[in-house]
Amino acid sequence: MKISRFLTAAAIAGVGALVISGCTPSAEDDSGLIEGSAISVAWNQAFYSMNGFTSYGNATANNNINYLVLDGFNYYDNTPALVKNTSFGTYELVSEDPLTVTYTINEGVKWSDGTAVDAADLLLNWAALSRALDTPDFDPADFTDPETGEFTDAFPTDVVYFDSGATPDAGLGLVSQTPEVSEDGRSITMVYDAPFVDWELSFSSPLPAHVVAKNALGITDNAEAKQAVLDAIQNDDAAALAPISSFWNSGFNFTSMPSDTELVTASGPYMITDFVADQYITLKANPEYTGENKPTIEEITIRFIPDPLAAVQALQNGEVDIISPQATADIKTALDGLDGVTVLTGLEGTYEHVDLQFENGRNPENIFSNPLAREAFMKTIPRQEIVDTLIKPIIGDDAILRNSQLFVPGAEGYDESVANNTSLDYEQVDIEGAKALLAESGVTNTDVCILYAANNPRRVNEFALIQQSANQAGFNVTDCGSTEWGGLLGTPGAYDASLFGWQSTSLGVTNSLPTFQTGGINNLNFYSNAQVDDLVAQLNVTFDKAEQITMLQEMDKLLWEDFYGVTIFQFPSVTAYSDRVQGVDPSILAPTIFWNAWDWTVTSGESTEG
Repeated sequence: MKISRFLTAAAIAGVGALVISGCTPSAEDDSGLIEGSAISVAWNQAFYSMNGFTSYGNATANNNINYLVLDGFNYYDNTPALVKNTSFGTYELVSEDPLTVTYTINEGVKWSDGTAVDAADLLLNWAALSRALDTPDFDPADFTDPETGEFTDAFPTDVVYFDSGATPDAGLGLVSQTPEVSEDGRSITMVYDAPFVDWELSFSSPLPAHVVAKNALGITDNAEAKQAVLDAIQNDDAAALAPISSFWNSGFNFTSMPSDTELVTASGPYMITDFVADQYITLKANPEYTGENKPTIEEITIRFIPDPLAAVQALQNGEVDIISPQATADIKTALDGLDGVTVLTGLEGTYEHVDLQFENGRNPENIFSNPLAREAFMKTIPRQEIVDTLIKPIIGDDAILRNSQLFVPGAEGYDESVANNTSLDYEQVDIEGAKALLAESGVTNTDVCILYAANNPRRVNEFALIQQSANQAGFNVTDCGSTEWGGLLGTPGAYDASLFGWQSTSLGVTNSLPTFQTGGINNLNFYSNAQVDDLVAQLNVTFDKAEQITMLQEMDKLLWEDFYGVTIFQFPSVTAYSDRVQGVDPSILAPTIFWNAWDWTVTSGESTEG
């Protein structure tokens, strides 16, 4: 049985910019959980961090898992619409002027180790996501390993630095004063320094404060550890906050099951119970979870299968039940031949692009600090050939160039923005024009090392097309492809250009702004433009839709005029699942197929397991 569903560009226009034979299911308990039930899902990249809020851990492969193991105050369904998760806690807009919000954890909400989720967790979340207590003017660039993207052992131990990318004029960066903690220890009240249009999206799922403090401060008792976090933050105690921030940054990074299982302490419907490096990670229903998103399936194993055709083969063989691989023409053909599988295809809220490193590139001359060299390189990228060769065979006429850094094709304001920006100058390759600009630039070292996912067939093909074209203009394009590409993004000295996709996580107008704002968490290419920063600051406090569109169009124009890089295409999507699984209904926003994993069910018959 097959169902084919196509989402057109218009359907995603509202999306903002930016994871063997076993036992048969047995009895269902009072919560709806089917004891012994298990399924497997294929994903194309391995998990490596339970902290998806750092510049290192902010990746889809991590946040797919973190979405299921860390509960929060709201999430998006597949409408997409924002759903308040009132079984976890509530938030109340206390005042609009000044913008004041109170977050309260429900009584009885616990971490998987039985410890209460409370104000200590919320206050640590504020400290990390606001960076209000950070050591002023500290720059971590000299302490980042260009081979891994992680902080080195030389990182100073006496500085307070939360690697959340917060800036003082957006999100929780606007909450510069320490929030007030309620007497019952379950609420915090935050007062913003200025209005913020997307305030409802700014407070993400907290990490366990007691686990952080126990590791950072050497405390053994959970209650004492929580109090230590409260004391450190409320007293602005730099001596305690330095190790706390250091552990928050790196302590939840692991590529296999940690020996200290406290690191996988969860608050969501699932918890990590097994993790084999580069093979799979297993989630099991969290026995302490009391929220309304109680899972039906007891165990979900996510298998890491980078090769899309191998994922199809695993589905055909019954080794996995659900796949959502990067779509290729071969994938579509292979899935067309399968029986007992439901296939959903269309467009995603993810777009492919090439970014150029304005600073801290691998090239000794930092080639793309030169605007003429940037413009020259952009002229060589075979955008239309990539779309025609790799995307059109999958989705036909829906395969179009994306000509905006900020607007999705079909969205209100897109056509006007494209007419105004200079993206059309790069629709076709211009080798002679690139040669002339490169000569004019005065650059003597033309090496350009491109970072991309080396184990992703489509990216390998894209890299080859770009390399062949750019080399004709005099560039020496070299291969910085890596299977660990996600952790390397934004790492000084690691590469000169990057090829990857940004996936939308919300409908907020400010969703993509941290990509382009100076110092923003998603600003991975060290781009900085005072006019863009000013527009970001204005957008953060602008509630009028027409004004938002006008400012976004102005910013889009500036990004193309700065030769920021090029956008290429909106992702074609494909999700396929066995007929023994019910309830799979992907969202165009991250975490796509996983957004309602608690609603998945399995029919009777054999389960798959890790």
